[in-house]
Amino acid sequence: MKPKLLYLVHRIPYPPNKGDKIRSYHFLRTLAAEYEIFLGTFIDDPDDRQYVDTLAGLCNQVCCINLEPRLAKVQSLVGLLTNEALSLPYYRSARLQTWVDDTIREQSIDRALIFSSPMAQYVAGYPSLKVVADFVDVDSDKWCQYALSKTWPASWIYRREAEKLLRFERRIAARAKATLFVSEQEADLFKSLAPESAEKITFVNNGVDTERFDPALDYQRPFSSDKKSIVFTGAMDYWANVDAVKWFAELVLPLITAKCPEVRFYIVGSKPAREVLQLAENDPAVVVTGRVDDVRPYVAYADLIVAPLRIARGIQNKVLEALAMNKPVVASSAAMEGIPPEQDLHLAIADTPDDYAEHVLALLENQTGCSEANRRYVRNCFGWVESGRRLLQILAGA
Repeated sequence: MKPKLLYLVHRIPYPPNKGDKIRSYHFLRTLAAEYEIFLGTFIDDPDDRQYVDTLAGLCNQVCCINLEPRLAKVQSLVGLLTNEALSLPYYRSARLQTWVDDTIREQSIDRALIFSSPMAQYVAGYPSLKVVADFVDVDSDKWCQYALSKTWPASWIYRREAEKLLRFERRIAARAKATLFVSEQEADLFKSLAPESAEKITFVNNGVDTERFDPALDYQRPFSSDKKSIVFTGAMDYWANVDAVKWFAELVLPLITAKCPEVRFYIVGSKPAREVLQLAENDPAVVVTGRVDDVRPYVAYADLIVAPLRIARGIQNKVLEALAMNKPVVASSAAMEGIPPEQDLHLAIADTPDDYAEHVLALLENQTGCSEANRRYVRNCFGWVESGRRLLQILAGA
């Protein structure tokens, strides 16, 4: 009989179509082979409700709680009265807490994996529970970055969130048997912020499903072949992605189209914010697709992938997926955290508009230079099999 595991995830781990869901889903697949899984999670997109049965096939029991983001934001303001991080009441649910309590009691569960730090609040009343916490990124530091780029009062709220969330993260790390991050760099950063728990802080790399992201598969071309296509992928209601494409479209793209007018910049991702839609309204070289059923054709037929993130934490799946598809990439330094590039990769790193445009133009001109190095690098260094093996070892040690 398999041991039982409580798995608490802040967002339903299916479909694996955005950064955190890719990681939580592949962890679930790995865990299901070794454990009876009792999954508690939130659904913040009504379209994802259709996938509950898919998860039920991997788990012994699934509890999915609807979360309406606008109402959750209002609920999060309770944190101002309770002197806690706003992220905690945002993800607080009496229904989920009751399910957790009943499940631990009825199933005699003695171990749990927490995915994203706010989910740890659901096991606070179980000091004997063996907990491994996957924080993924140092979210408290991300709020610090946000604060630096915003004006008051948003800057005050973000600084407060950074302070309160770090306090909570440190408390969870001190209690957990192990605390995980998405890269060695993220783990080292948190060790510096929570030195009292340094010996229990480690990392499990993100990976790429290289069988799915395979340039040899047959894809239908999604855009015209008479244009040079530059592609960015990501959820386009996520502020860091919005900031990235705005910076690129407004400051870098004009430098590129001045020398290569046939370039088109495709922003591929769901729920584009109004600021993103305006980019296409203001510049015919920008195309905003909105949600697509499959991002792979856009990557497969792109001449170049860009990841100009100025605010980023951990490993960027969009970069790994582009490399797995053997595409040339121009990324910011922030987007390359946790992905140490090798010498022979068809990849460039740039952080200023002039440098970014220069690298993009050079790679667009040299389309013959992309060997199998990009894909080989991902297969060797960022496979889910090895990451899953490491996760299971950590859970066994706990």
